[in-house]
Amino acid sequence: MKRAIYPGSFDPLTNGHMDIIVRSAAIVDELYVGVLNNRAKNSLFSVDERVSMIKEMTETISNVKVVSFDGLLVDFAREIQANIIIRGLRAVTDFEYELQIAQTNHVEYNEIETIFLTTSLQYSYLSSTIVKEFAAYGGDISQFVAPQFVDRIYDKYGIDPEKRCRKQ
Repeated sequence: MKRAIYPGSFDPLTNGHMDIIVRSAAIVDELYVGVLNNRAKNSLFSVDERVSMIKEMTETISNVKVVSFDGLLVDFAREIQANIIIRGLRAVTDFEYELQIAQTNHVEYNEIETIFLTTSLQYSYLSSTIVKEFAAYGGDISQFVAPQFVDRIYDKYGIDPEKRCRKQ
């Protein structure tokens, strides 16, 4: 059985993340979306909120499970008996960083392999950081995230609906 993990903070879940989830689910038997509980980061959404949002978006994909984890990814992989880590790549700079992590993970847990999926061109610029930056200033984020999350994100910043930019 090909059991994979697509790990990340997903704060918030973007259309680029969803693209990787859908494509990954099509090539593995079971896909765990692992929501990292990184205590060092000051997250916009709680871990429970992020898990809930991803579950909402993946409820029709039967082989996707959404769970939170903390600690080392390789320890979580062992725990769920995953043999694949999925990582999305936007640019060459992502590859250099991700390759180093993949090699380290393989040294720590030699049964794990990392598969890199290049982001679809339409999302190659997109990151959670960009979404948060735009939202914090009331910029239009409707092209970056699922429609049902737009207001939730703005609300986290206390952006008044009247002051939000909307695409014309």
